[in-house]
Amino acid sequence: MRYIFTSESVTEGHPDKLCDKIADSILDAYLAQDPATRCACEVCATKGFVLIMGEITSRAEVDVRKIARDVIRDIGYTADWSAGFNADDVEICVKLGTQSPDISQGVTHSQESRNGENDDFDAIGAGDQGMMFGYACDETSTLMPLPIYLAHALTRKLTEVRKSGELPYLRPDGKAQVTVEYSDDVPVAISAVVLSTQHDENVTRERLIEDIKQRVILPVLPAKLLSENTAYHINPTGKFVVGGPEGDSGLTGRKIIVDTYGGYCTHGGGSFSGKDPTKVDRSAAYYARYVAKNIVAAGLAKRCRVALAYAIGTARPLEVDIETYGTGLLDAVNLAAVCRKVFDFRPAAIIANLGLRQPTYARFTNYGHMGQPEAAWEQTDKVSELRSAAIECRN
Repeated sequence: MRYIFTSESVTEGHPDKLCDKIADSILDAYLAQDPATRCACEVCATKGFVLIMGEITSRAEVDVRKIARDVIRDIGYTADWSAGFNADDVEICVKLGTQSPDISQGVTHSQESRNGENDDFDAIGAGDQGMMFGYACDETSTLMPLPIYLAHALTRKLTEVRKSGELPYLRPDGKAQVTVEYSDDVPVAISAVVLSTQHDENVTRERLIEDIKQRVILPVLPAKLLSENTAYHINPTGKFVVGGPEGDSGLTGRKIIVDTYGGYCTHGGGSFSGKDPTKVDRSAAYYARYVAKNIVAAGLAKRCRVALAYAIGTARPLEVDIETYGTGLLDAVNLAAVCRKVFDFRPAAIIANLGLRQPTYARFTNYGHMGQPEAAWEQTDKVSELRSAAIECRN
């Protein structure tokens, strides 16, 4: 069976990702002072304007305007070249309240604890209802699908050559897209590459196309998957001078497919950035990836999707479902039972096991929350336990 699949990634200067980075940087600043912070911070941006809004309950004191300006400056939107949106001149409006007491009571005292459960991990309830999904496969060294893996590699490289000065005419906004052809679920070719990058108005189109192909695309993509049939679309509109929030408004949580698996896996709809780990649409999605990756790393499946569901204010998940697409060594019911034995899916346990009260979220805002090896949810430290539990189950 032959089919194609396409995934995209965006740079840190993309308006939506800029908003995500501001939100996660604010979250980190609060967590650094108060690990018990409750945060649901949203950011939107447009020409000359940033709005920071949401709910934060914390003992910390944080200058959110300064954080926003520092993020904008670090990404590269500075007054020396950008008149429409830059760190020095942008207007910043802050509209932050505190968490609703109706939500807070369910997070602070879960339904299980109110019913007399004494386990410490039963104390915290999920900060929202919803479904979360995690995925892993053996297509890449990071156990991520190849299309999103390659798309992220391109946007990382694009930012690298811009910030290093190798291509000094590049500007922060950009995006990449990779189309991979499969045969019997094995990647066999890259049929198309799309890369759009913001640039200085003085660079010629011919130079930009040649530089991007030679210094960004070809050094990153596997040569064995490229051929004379691979189509390259570099700045296909012909010009990309006006970018970032000056060219298009930005909003947190609008790149949820970029953040996860590039469309390769079901998505529950919840976004990540700006949310503390009691919000299970972030923490449980990380944990679902952790479980799926350990299953594949343990050799129990070549492809794995983990599905979780929670009710707001409850500690124990309503659903733990495992799908291996016919590649598993155990059937779905038994593999789910093995996972329940090895992994604790309660929010308090997830937070403790992955160390999610640490101020490290902003470092994973860009180039995919999944697949970055240094993240706690990317570790494969449960492989031995999973193999032992699987052997016991089969016996």
